[in-house]
Amino acid sequence: MEERRQAILRELEEKGKVRVAELSRELGCSEVTIRNDIKSMSAEGLLKRTHGGAVSLEQNMARKYRAETIYRHVDRKKAIAARAYEYIEDRDTIIIDDASSSFYLALHIKSHPEKRVAVVTNSLLVGNELAGIDHVELYMIGGYVGGHLAASMGESAVENMEHFHVDKGFIGVHGINFEAGLTSIATPQMQVKRAILKASKKVYVLADSSKFGGGYLSVICPIDRVDTIITDREVSKENIAIAREMKVPLVIA
Repeated sequence: MEERRQAILRELEEKGKVRVAELSRELGCSEVTIRNDIKSMSAEGLLKRTHGGAVSLEQNMARKYRAETIYRHVDRKKAIAARAYEYIEDRDTIIIDDASSSFYLALHIKSHPEKRVAVVTNSLLVGNELAGIDHVELYMIGGYVGGHLAASMGESAVENMEHFHVDKGFIGVHGINFEAGLTSIATPQMQVKRAILKASKKVYVLADSSKFGGGYLSVICPIDRVDTIITDREVSKENIAIAREMKVPLVIA
């Protein structure tokens, strides 16, 4: 499914519009499948549905700053986001970082007006989704934005973050190493995540099962610094056992 979605977005980027029948032939799947993909992608703000196809959005920030990670393990990240939303209470103040799982949490918040939330974020994509939403009070973190990462970073972003004190912070990570802690490969992002840890009373890590194990370059913080790690059902029994042994608060979505 993720490969199809990426193929559809590539076609839109090149042509500006796509037809269901043509995509069905090119991708070797039924027209019903393509229609369902377009419907879900339209709901996520990635394109605009039309009769018989779809067109690209006039101002599609998600495409301008498209990160491949947003389209990997989409079902897992949606499940994690839905589970994370359960920890948010009405009138909570929260911080959401620029991770791909955090982006899906923002989409979940957007589609659930039953909870009024004040959201602080350094993510342009999250801000784009939540701006103008009646049940969301949005605060954007300023700072340097460069390359294809749709987020503010650097010293100014960290300093800006220091002015906020929120109930809960939701962050993504590059990896989870039970011995070392939460890991990262991008120093500017790591600094922002550390600032979120300081600004939040409670911290929730949104990490799909592919993030466990492996090597690392930099450590954000020890695992015991966070309150809960939320992952998906594909997490290995071995990692579950290690988490229990180390008394790591691991929640499976």
